[in-house]
Amino acid sequence: MTPDPLNQLVAQLARLPGIGEKTAQRLAFHILRAPPEYARDLSRAIEALVEKVRLCSRCFALSEADLCSFCADPRRDERTLCVVEGVADLLALERTREFRGGYHVLHGVLSPLEGIGPDQLKIKELLARLQDGRIEEVIVATNPDLEGEATALYLTRIVKPMGIKVSRLAQGLPIGADLEFTDQATLARALAGRREL
Repeated sequence: MTPDPLNQLVAQLARLPGIGEKTAQRLAFHILRAPPEYARDLSRAIEALVEKVRLCSRCFALSEADLCSFCADPRRDERTLCVVEGVADLLALERTREFRGGYHVLHGVLSPLEGIGPDQLKIKELLARLQDGRIEEVIVATNPDLEGEATALYLTRIVKPMGIKVSRLAQGLPIGADLEFTDQATLARALAGRREL
């Protein structure tokens, strides 16, 4: 019979996405075998994450301040806005070093089967950002899967009537792939070859 603190740690680790019971157990044993400072450092890092990291008030990326480093950077082109599903997608696009505009993180995609509609995403906030007339193009960079395409179509229908150019990343990204796992060269080509919707 294993000690209760070990069982509790395994149970918590198993709740992480992509971590099953066996992997959680391996991670827990790794932490247990490591020097005590490792566990304390890990605990402090998790605590700092929860206490200090929040959503940017403008684009909803992760930040320690009111505005994230992307929104606070005066060198970025305010006329172009790239809309992504999640923060991991934003980071994947940023690694290409091809995009110098602003971002907007939806924090999901439309998925009626899962009960996720426009009100569960940061779509109202996106529309509010578009009201000031500074943004000339919205690049919809949702994943090329069923939900991502539905979200792109929905955004196109509500943004185009505002007189703003709406474009989509070029094809070439495999259907069903996640942006965060796509290599930089493919993402760079897709961004450069985006098309108007």
